[in-house]
Amino acid sequence: MTETHDFGPAARRVAALLAAVPDAALPGPTPCPDYTLGDLVDHIGGLSVGLAVTARKEPAQSPPPGDASRLPDGWRADFADRLDGLAAAWRDPASRTGMTTAGGLELPAGVAAMVTLNELVVHGWDVARAAGLPYEPGADDVAACLEHMRAFSGDDRPAGTPFGPVVKVPADASALDELVGLNGRDPGWSPA
Repeated sequence: MTETHDFGPAARRVAALLAAVPDAALPGPTPCPDYTLGDLVDHIGGLSVGLAVTARKEPAQSPPPGDASRLPDGWRADFADRLDGLAAAWRDPASRTGMTTAGGLELPAGVAAMVTLNELVVHGWDVARAAGLPYEPGADDVAACLEHMRAFSGDDRPAGTPFGPVVKVPADASALDELVGLNGRDPGWSPA
């Protein structure tokens, strides 16, 4: 699915969520235990640049962990531009062929593309939950991410896998709840 899948809609959904995050919510918790909402927002800004570099197969360093103190003035507009750039970089057919690097690891470009989409969809969920905002990712985005994440769903996840332990969900759970659980989040998480 990654050969032609356009990440633009997912990127725009995340940008719209970021635009709606009130400043007062930035110090609050997120489903990512080590991140405040502001830290997560900074992480999204960094991954937008880093994974665009991955798509272009340019050398890059791993971005530092998210840190709200680094949010620049005008970050909402800046990060929307970064997210647009990320989607544009992955539209180039060459971005999904051969090998590339992400987070200091060499991997097939098609896998990196799926990592990118999963980051957009799941971090969109994280932001929405933390800020109390509605979120409806595209069904095709969720389906593509589920296909990718099911490969990492066993108890034998490789060391260094950037996901928490799988959170089991009921058999009748929504596709989004299953995806969130596969990414180590509790679909019932709330900031209160």
